[in-house]
Amino acid sequence: MATTDAMVGHGAAEGQGAPDGQGAREQQEPRWLSAEEQVAWRGFLYGVNLLWERLGDALEQDPRIDLTMGEYEILVRLSEAPERRIRMSDLADQVVHSRSRLTHTVARLEKRGIVERVRCVADGRGREARLTDAGMDLLRSAAPVHVASVRAHLVDVIGREDLLELGRIFAKTLPEGAPVRLGTPPENS
Repeated sequence: MATTDAMVGHGAAEGQGAPDGQGAREQQEPRWLSAEEQVAWRGFLYGVNLLWERLGDALEQDPRIDLTMGEYEILVRLSEAPERRIRMSDLADQVVHSRSRLTHTVARLEKRGIVERVRCVADGRGREARLTDAGMDLLRSAAPVHVASVRAHLVDVIGREDLLELGRIFAKTLPEGAPVRLGTPPENS
C-alpha cells in the first residue's frame, strides 16, 4: 500500500482515494497513478537523472572541456544560430532555464572567453549571447566526447529503434510552437 508521502509525490496506488482520506470534496479528485504507472514514472525520472549525470560527468571530467551539460547545450544552440548569436531571453527558452539562471551561466562562460554578451542587432536594446571562436573550438572538442557518452549510456543500451521511438514520444509532450530546434536528420542516416 502506498504511503501518504508517495501518494502526494507521485500518485496513490490504484483504487486508493485522496491522501487526506476525506473522499468526495468540492475540488476534482486527482487522477492518481496506478502502481504500474508509478513504476514507469519513477523509472523514467531515475533514468533521466542518471543519464544527465553521466553525460555531464563525461564533459566535466575531461580537463580540456570542463563544461556542464547546461553549458554544453548553450554552446550547441549558439553554434546552430545565425551568426552564432541568440537573444538572451530566447536562449533561456530554448535551454529551459530561467532568465536569471541563464544570465549566471553565460557570465561564467563569458569569463572563460567562450561566449560574449553583445547588443541585440535587431533592436539595439536587448542583449544577445554570441559564441566566440574559442567557444566554437571548445565545442568542436567537446562534441565527440558528448556523442561517445550519448552512445555508451543511451543508444547502445536501448538501441536505435527505441531511441527513435523515444524521440517520437517526447515530441508529443512539446507544446505547440515550442522554442526548440529538433533538427532534421541528414538524408541516408
